[in-house]
Amino acid sequence: MGTALLSIGVRAMAASYASMQTTSHNIANAAVEGYSRQETLLATSQGQFTGVGFFGRGVDVAGVKRTQDAFLTREAASAKALSAMDQVRSSYLSQLQAVFRTGEQGIGHAISQFFAATSDLASRPADAASRQVVLARAQDLALRLRDGGTQLAQLQTTVTQELTASVEAVNGLARSIAKINNDIAAARGLGQDPNDLLDQRDRLVSQLSEHVQVTTLAAEDGTLGVFMGGGQRLVLGGVAEQLRRVPDLFDSSRSAVAMTEGASLRTLDAAVLGGGRIAGLLQFQDQDIVSGQVMLGQLARALTDAVNQQQTLGLNLQPPAGTVPSRALFGLDDSAQPKALPASSNQRTPGGAFVDSVSLVVEDASQLKATEYELRADPSSPGNWQLRRVPDDGSAPVSVIPGQVVDGVRINFNPLMAATDRFRLQPVTRAAIGVQRLLSDPLDLAAASPFVTSTPGTNTGTAAVQSLRMTSPPSDPSGSVVITFTGPDPGDPSKMLYSAALYDSGGSLIGGSSGNTWTPGKAIPAPPDPDINGFSLMLTGVPAAGDTIAIEPTPFPANNNGNALALNQLGSLNLVGLEELAGGGLSGGFSFNDAFVAALADVGVRAQGAEAAAAISGSRAAQAEQARVDKAGVNLDEEAARLIQFQQSYQAAAKVLQIAQSVFSELLKISGG
Repeated sequence: MGTALLSIGVRAMAASYASMQTTSHNIANAAVEGYSRQETLLATSQGQFTGVGFFGRGVDVAGVKRTQDAFLTREAASAKALSAMDQVRSSYLSQLQAVFRTGEQGIGHAISQFFAATSDLASRPADAASRQVVLARAQDLALRLRDGGTQLAQLQTTVTQELTASVEAVNGLARSIAKINNDIAAARGLGQDPNDLLDQRDRLVSQLSEHVQVTTLAAEDGTLGVFMGGGQRLVLGGVAEQLRRVPDLFDSSRSAVAMTEGASLRTLDAAVLGGGRIAGLLQFQDQDIVSGQVMLGQLARALTDAVNQQQTLGLNLQPPAGTVPSRALFGLDDSAQPKALPASSNQRTPGGAFVDSVSLVVEDASQLKATEYELRADPSSPGNWQLRRVPDDGSAPVSVIPGQVVDGVRINFNPLMAATDRFRLQPVTRAAIGVQRLLSDPLDLAAASPFVTSTPGTNTGTAAVQSLRMTSPPSDPSGSVVITFTGPDPGDPSKMLYSAALYDSGGSLIGGSSGNTWTPGKAIPAPPDPDINGFSLMLTGVPAAGDTIAIEPTPFPANNNGNALALNQLGSLNLVGLEELAGGGLSGGFSFNDAFVAALADVGVRAQGAEAAAAISGSRAAQAEQARVDKAGVNLDEEAARLIQFQQSYQAAAKVLQIAQSVFSELLKISGG
């Protein structure tokens, strides 16, 4: 009897000691991130049968288990992945906002200052100081645009570096999870769960979720399968796959993420990654940086082309004044030219060169759109080609033929190239990074218009010339034009009919037209009337039948400000993103400053949206982690109470042993006596 009592006391002491050891382990790891509280499992020992019934044999230690909820653990990891994606995108968008900044350091201010300088030039066309200020403002504008393009390129470089670091981190974590899988499987062979190894694996999965969203699937042998968004296997048992940062399919300056499959690589679609830093970085690269580049590039190309076109239509002061052809004020280096990038999978020659290529020519910079395009075979019509915008804005693909002009760009390509070939077209993506001022001599500025207007005193109407602006190179720079109003339009008396006669420098008639229509508030000529000599004439008042206006070569270019006025007027015209109307002509669009404000607003909305998303997902991740901790974490007050409880239990078990020893001693005395 004494022996049974001793056995029960020993078992009770062992159970209490095991419980105290587990509780002490909990207290020691209370501050360890990802630690799950453990508790000792106790089971009643099977009783011993006697003739009068079963007598208990005490307690057995059945094992140690984690207090952990698999659902809460998965939810915490998933929420962490989404939060990491939103946080990294929000962080980078705040840097993107610095490119489109307001105030005196912004591009918008430089645009305003440049056109203010052209206004001063129009007031004093012969003043050397005014001309020098225009050149200085042009240089500042070119520097601001180039600096913006450079900052965007540097952001791309930073994204690439961080993608590389995240991919390496994912590979390291995947290898660690695979190793722990092997250790857990080996330990499970002993019949018990290795709780600390399980916690360590959960911590690794949580760290992995910061870089890429994953789902997990437990196997019967205790290992954990880890799969990326889209179902790609990352870890299975003791085998870990590896990720690679690879160049983008079209643009080698951008990045993609691929997974190794034996000796080959399979590029992962960024849209299916779900969450994590890698998904956030790819989203920022593929959408936000590209949007910033094309918006800034569209503005840079439209502005420089418009200014250059107007500058070359005027007369400069290089001696002899008015005779030296005017040169462009701004230039774009090779890095800023439109590009058509072939997909790396396109057909190549045995030497490695691409078989086919595509070239782009900007025909009308005012129609350029803030987008990139993909040229590919039309899947529904073999042998034909289609163009779609990238990123996809929901617009339908456009069928194209070689040499067709789309959004102001002529696309030249071989219609017989392989149907599997694809090209990324970048008309404006890098236009800003290559802007430079070409002129340095103030005399090169073309402030004078090639023509001046005059009206004879015999005119009886109230018409007067409001402005004369050159729109194209004149067919005869030395020629004169006489516009004669012949009377009201019979079909619409509010309009006037006019004829135009072009005379050469000797006074001989060399061209002209009649039956043209002038509408009050419209230019002469206005479509569909033919061009007269490269100019656009605006009138105030109303002409009478028989009134004439003469447009003649400028006699004194140094005193003329016609082209300076036209340059200044560009700042208020809508010359960015014009749409071509079905019946001819252009509409819509933005002024240069409005285009910059629109870009600034677009980036601002993206940044605010990303910041709000980061705050929401961050709060959700914190709540999910707190729910996991509430279930699996260590509460020191509770553990201290348990420690006291198990201490008292241990003391009681010791008392049982003490009594059993006393009884056993008495029995020995009786049997010995």
